Amino acid sequence: MAIVIDPDDVEFSAIRAQGPGGQNVNKVSNAVQARFDIGASSLPLFVKERLRAQADARITREGVVVIKAQRARSLERNREDALARLQAMVDAAAAVPTVRKPTRPTRGSQRRRLEAKSRSGEVKALRGKVRE
Repeated sequence: MAIVIDPDDVEFSAIRAQGPGGQNVNKVSNAVQARFDIGASSLPLFVKERLRAQADARITREGVVVIKAQRARSLERNREDALARLQAMVDAAAAVPTVRKPTRPTRGSQRRRLEAKSRSGEVKALRGKVRE
């Protein structure tokens, strides 16, 4: 089940990018800060709870996801990048992990393990000092 984020739920603001860029980096605000309020969004309830439970530094105490995108040189591409990263975050929260069913080791694997242990013990016993 694909959960698509409504772009209207995301608040974008243009900020100054960090790093090299010469004079242009001081004039143009090309980086994008995307703010996504988990509680006010149109996501299903279980996805909201799983997003809030994540130990991610991009999620504030108030439940707002803040993503800063400054990889590209254009504002629009940074906006798309921020939306894609937010979508990946939501997809990861929406994926329900499969529950592991505990199984017992087979009798043959137990026997092989014990034989390997005894063989290794014999090898180590032979490493002692030579006695005459």
